[in-house]
Amino acid sequence: MLHVNRRIKDMLGSTTLAITARAKDLAAQGHDVVNFGAGEPDFDTPDFIKKAGIKAIESGVTKYTPSIGTQELREAIAAKFQKDNNLSYKPNQIVVSCGAKHSLFNIIQVLIDDGDEVVFQAPYWVSYPEMVKAAGGKSVIIPTDASSHFKITPELLKKYITPKTRMLILNSPSNPTGVMYHQEELARLAEICVAAKIYVISDEIYEKLIYDTNEFVSIASLGREIFDLTLTVNGVSKAYAMTGWRIGYAAGPLEIMEYIKKYQDHSTSNPTSISQAAAVEALKAPQDTIAQMCQVFKKRRDLMLQCLDRVPQLSYIRPEGAFYVFCDFSKVGDATLIAKQMLDEIKVAGIPGDSFGAPHYIRFSFATSEARIQEGISRVARWIANQPSAIKV
Repeated sequence: MLHVNRRIKDMLGSTTLAITARAKDLAAQGHDVVNFGAGEPDFDTPDFIKKAGIKAIESGVTKYTPSIGTQELREAIAAKFQKDNNLSYKPNQIVVSCGAKHSLFNIIQVLIDDGDEVVFQAPYWVSYPEMVKAAGGKSVIIPTDASSHFKITPELLKKYITPKTRMLILNSPSNPTGVMYHQEELARLAEICVAAKIYVISDEIYEKLIYDTNEFVSIASLGREIFDLTLTVNGVSKAYAMTGWRIGYAAGPLEIMEYIKKYQDHSTSNPTSISQAAAVEALKAPQDTIAQMCQVFKKRRDLMLQCLDRVPQLSYIRPEGAFYVFCDFSKVGDATLIAKQMLDEIKVAGIPGDSFGAPHYIRFSFATSEARIQEGISRVARWIANQPSAIKV
């Protein structure tokens, strides 16, 4: 009989990856699939970044680097933190990893021990509970809903922290909801974390993709005490359409980052040298391509919302960032079953909300063309209208 580590045995697979893979398989079979499941930009990596990668290969930048990343890249990340987020991290406080997901995993494995509690909100990104599980910790999930714009309030946070609480995870802008915490909201949560001496992971991977405001605030920038408790995570995947290059990074208190370095020394060692060289170019170059991509995403978001507004059975909270709309399907039926049926019957892929701790919802990504958005939501509208169980609003 196969013996498997109990933590890994209990770990759930990624529904996001599974549905995206099935959608791609159907498309490869010749089906006309509208894929709203994608968690990545549909844009190609900008040419100047690709050229930096090609130059790195041609120049022989193909050897091991320090496990925490090259000095040049960590200096570029430190400069980015200072310029964009008013955060003063030294290069030795930064660890570059194989994507922001890897950075998150590293932090949780280093800071969470058996029985430690990690609090985060539902809806949540699908991998948070599994990462906590792998560390032997306990996920304490704070329920939120549309009435609070899917945000943790100070009252809720106080209710769910206990003497065993070790960490709070914040994801802003959020996957799957697209909502964003603003400065006053973050300040009130920071006060509670400082008083309780709780670490904060600030997952800021969608920081550059915001639409209705220029204000993005890192919780670590709100004072020395919260700075000393915060691990700030980001990467180049979403902002620069570099998902396949696998470069993420984390920054935090030096003592913690030394342990993260040690952990990474014995797992992946360094991220790809070529990708690191390309990431340096991405961070140092003018950021015009981000602004252009953001404008396209904003236009697509607005179009998807307009299309959804014509489907009376569906509702949503307007996303301020990322590239997702989290749709409430409770007036139609079981969202998990609906997501499967829509992919099978009308070839529209969406990620069911049970993966995010919100079973009545389906996540639609607008990281696709305007034509596909119109086509996909039209299919969904017609399909719902023909369902006998759907409430005719």
